[in-house]
Amino acid sequence: MKVALLGLSHPHSGILLATLAGLPEITEICLWDADDAVVARQIATPQPKVIQATSELDCILSQTDIAFALVGVRHDQMAAVAGQVLASGHHLMIEKPAGLNAAEIVILQRQAEAAGCIASVLYPRRLHPCMIAARQWVAGGGIGPLLTMEGRFLATQVRFREPASWLFRRPLAGGGILLWLGCHMLDLLHHVSGDEIVEVGASLAIRSGEQIEVEDCAALSLRFASGAIGTFHAGYTLAFSGSGYLNRTGYDSYLGFNGRAGRIVWPDLNPRLYVESAPATPGAPAGREESFALPESSAYGGSFGETFFRQFIAATQGSGEPPTRLADALRTARVIEAADESARTGRFVRVAS
Repeated sequence: MKVALLGLSHPHSGILLATLAGLPEITEICLWDADDAVVARQIATPQPKVIQATSELDCILSQTDIAFALVGVRHDQMAAVAGQVLASGHHLMIEKPAGLNAAEIVILQRQAEAAGCIASVLYPRRLHPCMIAARQWVAGGGIGPLLTMEGRFLATQVRFREPASWLFRRPLAGGGILLWLGCHMLDLLHHVSGDEIVEVGASLAIRSGEQIEVEDCAALSLRFASGAIGTFHAGYTLAFSGSGYLNRTGYDSYLGFNGRAGRIVWPDLNPRLYVESAPATPGAPAGREESFALPESSAYGGSFGETFFRQFIAATQGSGEPPTRLADALRTARVIEAADESARTGRFVRVAS
C-alpha cells in the first residue's frame, strides 16, 4: 500500500519514517513538509520506499490510492493539516496531542465522522504487553474495585532538549510537559482502569531556569468517575540521563493501580509487571513479577508500536477497531485544560464532558 508522512521537522519524524519503511505492508511512501529546504534535504538523502517528497500538500492528497496519511507537525499546525487530509477523504493517523486545544480536536472529530474516515491519535503504549495485561486484570476484577491510581513520568531536563524549540513556546506548542509527554500516562490511567478522570487539582511550574513559556513540572490530583482518586507527577527533571528525544535512558516512569483485592504496578518502561492478588494455591505468595516478550524493533514505540500501526491499518481496511480514536485525544486534552485552569485558580476543576 501507499501512505503519506506529512511533516519532516517534528522531533519524531525520523522514527515515524523508519516505522513506515519497516512495515512490509507499506510499499510506497510520499513525504511532505511546508519548508522547501527540509524537502530538499530529504531528496538529497533517499530513504527506502520513498517515492516522492514535496512541499505541495495537494500533490499528495490528490492521490486517491494513498491508504492513509500520518501527520506529525507543529501543534499549532496539526488541525489545519489533518483537516485537509480528512477533506480529501483519506484515513488519518496523527501525532499527539492532535491539536493545539480541545476545540480543534472536536472539529477534527466532526470532519472525520462526516468523511467516514478512520482517525487515530498516536498513543502506542496502549498496546504495550504490560498495559494489555494490566487492563485485562482490572477488567476481570482480579484486583477488585480500584481505590487509587498513581502515575509518574520524568524526562531529561529542558537544557538537554533544545530550549529554543517550538515545543517550549506556548503559542506554537499549546502546553508543556503534560501535553507533550504526560498525555501518554494520562491516557493509560483511563485506558487501563476503564475509568474517567472527572476532576483535577493541579500545580504547574516552570523550574528549569531556561527561557521557556510552558510548564516543565506538574503535580496533579485526580478524581475518577467511580470515586477512585489518583495522582500524577510529570517533569523535565533528570540531570544525568543524557539528551535527545529518542534516548531510552532518559525517562523514569511508574504506573500503579491499587484495588481492594490487590494491585498492579508497572515500575518502569521495561516489559514487566508486579502483581499482587489472591493466590490460586493456598499458601502461595500473593505478590509476583510477570515478564513479557518484547522483541527488538526500530519502530516508534518498539514492537508494540508495530502492533499499533498494524491494528490501525486493519481498521482502515474494514477489519476490527482502530487502536485509538480522536475521542481519546479529546479526553486527554480536556483533562490537561482542567489542570491548566486549576493551576491558575487554585481550586479543583471539573473536566469538560
